Amino acid sequence: MNESSKHPLYASATPAVYDESRIKTLSSLEHIRLRYGMYIGRLGDGSNHDDGIYILLKEVIDNSVDEFVMGYGRKIEVQVKGDTVSIRDFGRGIPLGKVVDCVSKINTGAKYDSQVFKFSVGLNGVGSKAVNALSEHFIVRSIRDGKYREAVFKRGKLEDDYTGDTTEKNGTAITFRPDGEIFPVYMFQESFLEKRLWHYACLNTGLTLTYNGKTIKSERGLYDLLDAEIGESALYPLVHYQSERIEFAFTHTDAYGDTYYSFVNGQYTPDGGTHQSAFREGILKGINEFSGKSFTAVDVREGILGAVSIRIDDPIFESQTKSRLGNTDIRGWVVGEVKKHVEDFLHRNLDAADAILKKIAMNEKIRVDLQVVKKEARELAKKTAIKIPKLKDCKIHLTDQKAEADKSMIFITEGQSAAGSMVSSRDVICQAIYSLKGKPLNCHGEQLAKIYKNEELYNIMRALGVEESMDGLRYQKIILATDADVDGLHIRNLLLTFFLTYFEQLIVNGHVFILDTPIYRVRNGKLTLYCYSEAEKTKALSELGQKAEITRFKGLGEISPGEFGQFIGKDMRLREVQVREIKRVPEVLDFYMGRNTPARREYIMRSMV
Repeated sequence: MNESSKHPLYASATPAVYDESRIKTLSSLEHIRLRYGMYIGRLGDGSNHDDGIYILLKEVIDNSVDEFVMGYGRKIEVQVKGDTVSIRDFGRGIPLGKVVDCVSKINTGAKYDSQVFKFSVGLNGVGSKAVNALSEHFIVRSIRDGKYREAVFKRGKLEDDYTGDTTEKNGTAITFRPDGEIFPVYMFQESFLEKRLWHYACLNTGLTLTYNGKTIKSERGLYDLLDAEIGESALYPLVHYQSERIEFAFTHTDAYGDTYYSFVNGQYTPDGGTHQSAFREGILKGINEFSGKSFTAVDVREGILGAVSIRIDDPIFESQTKSRLGNTDIRGWVVGEVKKHVEDFLHRNLDAADAILKKIAMNEKIRVDLQVVKKEARELAKKTAIKIPKLKDCKIHLTDQKAEADKSMIFITEGQSAAGSMVSSRDVICQAIYSLKGKPLNCHGEQLAKIYKNEELYNIMRALGVEESMDGLRYQKIILATDADVDGLHIRNLLLTFFLTYFEQLIVNGHVFILDTPIYRVRNGKLTLYCYSEAEKTKALSELGQKAEITRFKGLGEISPGEFGQFIGKDMRLREVQVREIKRVPEVLDFYMGRNTPARREYIMRSMV
């Protein structure tokens, strides 16, 4: 008996034959379709802006934007009709002899030639090939100097190939329909598409995009992006700078914390990286140089809303999702360029400089006052328990900087009954559970000191690792898991108010989610179906028969540990909490969580009619 057969994992299993016949060599097409997660991340159904269908669209548009960056074509037309996407640029067009290869053969393209394409995100020659392989219908048409070539594919396999003369303008047109075998249920959300195209416009001043005939264009780049987000809450006019390699903009508001939008070669990096760190350091050094003082980083950054975009030849990302930049060699020139322009701006705009220094002085005073409160909170926490009460932690965390760290998540749930089922069925490697004692404090309108005096909210901060700054965030996903009843929804709103008020960046950067769990279980003697809505229950009854047993889950605690595992496993249903416009957050919180009870009651009564 060999050693492996003694292992309990193999005790009852019949070992598979491992010989030459088991070794497989997949074509690039087969590999993409079998391991699509390596190329587009999650599948999803279109309800999240990072779902696979939007990545397909992004990969095609990225190629068109690269043409614009190189000085060819100032317009990109995007059409989405039902489940079909068409994208047309007016760049150079793919060389006609390589049209088929460029959209079907891995590691084929001009992105490897820095003279032809500079500052490109997609350096691995995969993007359009993945779109082709994952589409049930894909057409590419390239026009160059009065000639065209058009190739038609089905699930990555060439069906037809045409060439001829044309009077069309140079460029490339691609039409695709995502494969129903890979994406069984999906729908493009217009708001996600428009926001993505708006980011393209702001990152590429002078580029005009059209979406189903609607024009999307930015004249001032990142200035326009922040101006649209911030509205009238800026304490002074936006600081804005643009050069070939870097563009940035920022201002201060009265909000808590600091929030950033960062990009590399047009790629959104929600988790920042070396370029964002260098941007923040440059702001600090520029202000200190101008003022002749030594302000601390936390005092300068409190209340900042900023955006930074850089273009570099060889971006190195710390994960497959390209959410964080790792290039260390860029720090020096980014810090230097930001510092120089900030200092210059302050000398030229003394009113804005005065507003910045007053804001920093106020931040400093608040920080000093908070030190006493924080010390008291820490002392109380030490007396209560060495570890954070009600937290069942996991093994890996976002701060570990390991390959699997971005899989870490924490579920914030209500009560011990729900937490008990989740603790028993969770993945202890990457899933942590924090159980609330009851309804947390409604912190809308409260000063920051109040949450340090509130044991529940303070412990949530400690559990997440954000007590001092966002850099300490311990989990990639913060998941609100509350009951699907009035009390559960109220608790969810209180938690969202807490995050939006003090830790807005967690939501802006896509870290906060809501867990969907089934409301009904419908089963007969042979099959069990879990239903998340009345419509799903009706459909289940039509499949299993009207005599099927129906169980209504009144709370998460009523779902047994044996059942719960599937709802927080690979098929977990999550809805990302998103902020479409930062400037609307105070207004929305004030209406739903403020003291305007009569107005809110009137709204509820109207909505019930």
